[in-house]
Amino acid sequence: MQTPKILIIGGGYGGLKAALGLQRKLKTPASITLISKHDYHYQTTLLHKVSIGTLSARKARIYYRKILNPKKIHFIKDKILKILPNENKVLGNGGEYSYDYLIIGLGFKPDSFGIKGVEEHTFKLSSLNASLKLSKNIENKFKEFVHTKNPQDLHTIICGTGFTGIEFAAELATQISELSLICGIDKNIPKITCIGRSKHILPVFDQKLAKVAQDKLQKLGVEIICEGNIKEIQKNKVLLEKDGKELEICGNTIIWSAGVKGSDIVEKSEIPNKKGRIPVNSQLQCESFPNIYAVGDCALATSKDVIHAPTAQLAAQMGDYIADLFVAKLSNEPFKKDFKFHHRGTVCSIGHTDGVGVVYGKKLKGEMAAFMKNTIENKWLFSIGGFEMVFKKGQFRYRTSN
Repeated sequence: MQTPKILIIGGGYGGLKAALGLQRKLKTPASITLISKHDYHYQTTLLHKVSIGTLSARKARIYYRKILNPKKIHFIKDKILKILPNENKVLGNGGEYSYDYLIIGLGFKPDSFGIKGVEEHTFKLSSLNASLKLSKNIENKFKEFVHTKNPQDLHTIICGTGFTGIEFAAELATQISELSLICGIDKNIPKITCIGRSKHILPVFDQKLAKVAQDKLQKLGVEIICEGNIKEIQKNKVLLEKDGKELEICGNTIIWSAGVKGSDIVEKSEIPNKKGRIPVNSQLQCESFPNIYAVGDCALATSKDVIHAPTAQLAAQMGDYIADLFVAKLSNEPFKKDFKFHHRGTVCSIGHTDGVGVVYGKKLKGEMAAFMKNTIENKWLFSIGGFEMVFKKGQFRYRTSN
């Protein structure tokens, strides 16, 4: 029999977990290839730290070739351009790659929701490189203030009050005093404004817990605007509507974190999808193309008609599940288990030593929430590289790159 070819495209939480699971558990012969446009993995849940400079790029990068066994998983650095499901192949900059089974884990892309100016005038926390670009911008704005004397250079506007926006706002707010001290700036000049459409920040939490987070942010000097409907982004300006009134908020650094969608590559393919996310069955399989599976942000997985929000936790569990499914499939063993998401909890950091969250149904706040956030990040590192990875790349209470 011909050796089955398994192609995994995307090395995020889902794709990497699938590869590592197959590397560890698969005993039957198979040709397994992982393709990623970067030669490193990074934790998207820590990009807000990279954007502020409290986590270095060196510490954020986890190189695939250091954790993948080349005898079991072939890694290729290439950017996927097109998926051709009817021909069982994908096209990349480096050529074409055929497969018997395809696992799609191409991640997410910021969703502009068709709002004018988002693409041209905002920064996004969508990748490590995008976060480094934002970090450089913030650093330069503070350094050059001595010459520009423009307070708008130190006004940061965050569009979106979900996890990404709130964690970024909090991380920046906790570093304002130090940045101001280093650059010789009055710490009262920098401003941070968060704008969200929801009634309260962090809509995944109940109103009471969200209020705790909002109070913490306001204590750090962050201005919160809820129920604000953003109409347009202009250069150094956000136009919005609130309570029937039109408002203009000016600031020379604008971050867009209002929502995400699936991959453009999936969206433009012949695979049925909704905004780049593939509807999958209970075994994460595409119904139209049964040899294609999807994990992470590219999968539109449901459980009793409830659509799961795309998170790192969900993607990692999908990757583990896919690995077990293929171990059974390639060994010709029955596999009747359906994918079931086990929600273990969610924590939002408010700076490095504070936060709010729900873990196993219990509400947490303060240092305990921050401790659990670090524990969650370190657990991921342990799952891909053991204790050595945790010691090298882990998040600890007072250990930052600063």
